[in-house]
Amino acid sequence: MKREEAVDYNIKTAWHAINRMYNQEAIKSEITTSIGFVLLNINSKEGTPATKIAPLIGLESRSLVRMLKSMEEKGLICRKADPTDKRLVRIFLTDKGKRKKEISRKAVMAFNEKVRGVIDSDDLQVFFKVIQKINQIVEDNHIHQNEELPNQYEKNHQ
Repeated sequence: MKREEAVDYNIKTAWHAINRMYNQEAIKSEITTSIGFVLLNINSKEGTPATKIAPLIGLESRSLVRMLKSMEEKGLICRKADPTDKRLVRIFLTDKGKRKKEISRKAVMAFNEKVRGVIDSDDLQVFFKVIQKINQIVEDNHIHQNEELPNQYEKNHQ
């Protein structure tokens, strides 16, 4: 199998291209793509429990802790104890964080509008079905149990 025919290769290269595009925009606003995604996942009015953010964006908790600290230092967020459960910490956007969130939202909307303007809606529906199935395969995580990867695949992914 050629790497161009591998599902994971195509997903990875597409994501890296999208990430580069978002980072080029984010740099103009003195943030990163990752910070933008975190901002987009914080409820602007009620805040969001810190423990809920990592799963929403597919980050490890340790990485999120570092990122939240950096975002707090940049004045994008503040942390407050949850009024009903003092053990929980809620993350709130500052005014600066709300402005950066809006910039991030506009970047995501512009990309999606561009894609929807070029790719037929039926093709997009097929894409969404396929990507959901791929995600389910990964979540089920039964891919490599008691199996060896085919030699040809291994050669192309080294």
